[in-house]
Amino acid sequence: MDIYWLGHSCFRIRGKEVVLVTDPYSESFGYSWPGPAADIVTISHGHEGHNNALRVEGSPRVISRPGEYEVRRVFVVGLSTFHDAEQGNVRGRNTCYVIEMDDIRLCHLGDLGHVPSSRHVQEMSGVDVLMAPVGGVSTLDAKAMAETVRLVNPRVVVPMHYQTEVVTWLDALTRFTTEMGLGEVIPQPKLSFTRSGLPSDGTRVIVLERSE
Repeated sequence: MDIYWLGHSCFRIRGKEVVLVTDPYSESFGYSWPGPAADIVTISHGHEGHNNALRVEGSPRVISRPGEYEVRRVFVVGLSTFHDAEQGNVRGRNTCYVIEMDDIRLCHLGDLGHVPSSRHVQEMSGVDVLMAPVGGVSTLDAKAMAETVRLVNPRVVVPMHYQTEVVTWLDALTRFTTEMGLGEVIPQPKLSFTRSGLPSDGTRVIVLERSE
């Protein structure tokens, strides 16, 4: 499996037979669009930085709400959560997705705005790769996200939704890496692994370069 970060909360996840894209952003968001094709697209919520499935080529199956789905032997569970800590009264709802593909269990948190409940943590149990918003402001802040990582206990965390030259209003990635007890983290172009190649020595934070 190969995972590429396309900017903000958008990833291209390429399995053996299926490609899945998460939270594609709109044309007005600021990033150039690398134009990936996909078989499946997940949308966490309706804000412009996350909901432009029309940009993804290939006539994908679009999943945009909680529920259980099976598409070409990929299993997706959408978990109903909130975009804020006030039961959605400030920013509305958010869907986290647990994705099983090629015997790998992934979770994309979307714009999660609260520490997940015990029920959500149970639903996320056994996650290998957690794609987590770490830039605060409109989601959990770095401290709360570090707490969430400890609750979910994935093998790998891939940060997303943080300050860049385009997304200037979010907190810097270093706030989260500091909360995780890390020094300088060197980004890599992609995350490639098999089930047997996943880390087994605790949770590892892997930062990805943006793929053009």
